[in-house]
Amino acid sequence: MAVAELKCPVLPLASGCSIPVLGLGTSHQGGYSHDAVVHAIQSCGIRHIDTARRYGCESLLQKAIKESGVKREDIWLTTKLWPSDYGYENTKKACLESCERLGVECLGLCRSIGVSNFLISHLEQLKEDCVITPHVNQVEYHPFQRPQELVDYCRRRDIVFEGYCPLAKGEALTHPSIIQLSKKYGRTPAQICIRWSIQNGIVTIPKSTKAERIEENCKVFDFTIAEDDVEVLNGLHDGRHVSWDPSLVVFCILI
Repeated sequence: MAVAELKCPVLPLASGCSIPVLGLGTSHQGGYSHDAVVHAIQSCGIRHIDTARRYGCESLLQKAIKESGVKREDIWLTTKLWPSDYGYENTKKACLESCERLGVECLGLCRSIGVSNFLISHLEQLKEDCVITPHVNQVEYHPFQRPQELVDYCRRRDIVFEGYCPLAKGEALTHPSIIQLSKKYGRTPAQICIRWSIQNGIVTIPKSTKAERIEENCKVFDFTIAEDDVEVLNGLHDGRHVSWDPSLVVFCILI
């Protein structure tokens, strides 16, 4: 796949920036591959990379982006704070440290402010205590975990919904309905899940450390899932989490 072949749409944010609807996720515990990231940027046309300080690969990403030869300004780059960094001064310090590790002057996190794993109750509390509405909310999203009420809430408030674990950590790839649709469309189960997520208006960030899987995950813009089949996939929602359940988190504001 050549770079020019990936025509990835973008979604506008309230910040004035635009975010690619398809990205590459990274993680800790073996969730990073230098060669795979370079291949994703250089050969697959990926322009959206998601990471976090906790993953421990920010410095590695700096090397991969430089090696790819793609200009920094052409890449949407997201990193995240860990709770130990919360607080005004701590947050500024942590952001600057992430910038240094990534070798950049600014991040999507700084130009566009996002939150992760925020449910409606969390966003409502945030609204009471903050003057800026988050531009993005990144939450687990796949056929078995489709929090439509939260998606609708975010859209009403002009918050772009971004979904991680779109393949349900592999659980979705063996579901009979998804396999059936993959045969119908001549696509892989992974492509069906990613395309479904994007058609539902979700910024989607599958993770892979294998070049061939990344290529596969990028080939989702040359077909469309019929509306009745989208509804079949929507109907697979059973509320399960393959990551963790943010409803167990209670936020408190210390004054």
